[in-house]
Amino acid sequence: MALMPWAAIARIAVIALLVGALVLLAAWLGQRALVYHPDQATPPLPEGVVEVALRTDDGLDLTAWELAPDAAADRETAVLVAPGNAGNRGDRIGLGQSLAAEGFTVLLLEYRGYGGNPGSPAEEGLAQDAAAAWDHLRTRFAAERILLFGESLGAGVAAALAAQVDPGGLVLRSPFTDLAAVGQKHYPILPVGLLLRDEFAVTEHLAGNEAPVVVIYSESDEVVPAGQSRAVADAAESAGTPVTVVAVEASGHNDPALVQGPEVIDGVAALADRLGLTSGR
Repeated sequence: MALMPWAAIARIAVIALLVGALVLLAAWLGQRALVYHPDQATPPLPEGVVEVALRTDDGLDLTAWELAPDAAADRETAVLVAPGNAGNRGDRIGLGQSLAAEGFTVLLLEYRGYGGNPGSPAEEGLAQDAAAAWDHLRTRFAAERILLFGESLGAGVAAALAAQVDPGGLVLRSPFTDLAAVGQKHYPILPVGLLLRDEFAVTEHLAGNEAPVVVIYSESDEVVPAGQSRAVADAAESAGTPVTVVAVEASGHNDPALVQGPEVIDGVAALADRLGLTSGR
């Protein structure tokens, strides 16, 4: 059997390197399309929901939804919901309504590029969106009466905000330790940590958080491995903050039980109760 000439081997190696370089370049240029999956359509305003305008520091005018609390169970406490990477605020209305029924004022944040909002999503921009939502609530609520609720990628947004503003409490649903860790699970052949421009370093932000933390997760979450969420809880505990872990029986990342089920709502309500935010209940 004749051996392949060295020149041919060299040509194959060069081609392989070029192909690999092109794959990495495509991943670098298109990574945000892989991270963010916005529904750009403007959802219809549900009955009883108020549309609010938020102005970001970089000059964007965003639309968000606010739900008033059930008057019979008014906690005089607000929950700022930082959503995950897909859909729009219309997909979170069930969560908002359930929290409002528990007596919370609820602000469903809508990121730039989502739900008819201008701009394109990126980590720095989402942080500014969350800061604008916080400022909106702070006109009526003391910081200790605002709970941050971050789901999945929104856990990174909420944790970063918590490290800056010192909220009353922090609820993280299906959090990952950082975006690279969960991205490596879904794209194992790519050097995700080297390619990513957006980090969403949840555990790093928790080092600067002083608010009590609730971590809600499911062993059956196919998007964010359960071990990632447990590691987030461990990091919060290591930072010296009180931590509560809620394990939900669910069929997957978007199972209603994990998105807005009773255990999720009870986790938020129990945190408010522990903090004494139950006025008027």
